[in-house]
Amino acid sequence: MEKRRKRRQFVGTVVSDKMDKTVIVRVERLVKHRLYKKFIKRHNKFAAHDEKNDCRTGDKVLITESRPLSKMKQWRVSNVIEKAV
Repeated sequence: MEKRRKRRQFVGTVVSDKMDKTVIVRVERLVKHRLYKKFIKRHNKFAAHDEKNDCRTGDKVLITESRPLSKMKQWRVSNVIEKAV
């Protein structure tokens, strides 16, 4: 029997909530430059499934990898860490 691998999780900020049950989450990470050894900010945007439509732009959320839900969505919003003011 095969073991399921641990699902990836990221913390990011909601940048768009215009779709129904979908939010766009921007995840930032720090990468060290090979030559100059300076840390550079890089970001990715993920479409995440928000079942209850409770996320708003600016919220800090935890997203978890899941099965493909549509062409763009392979992530789910696990919980809202911090609400936007």
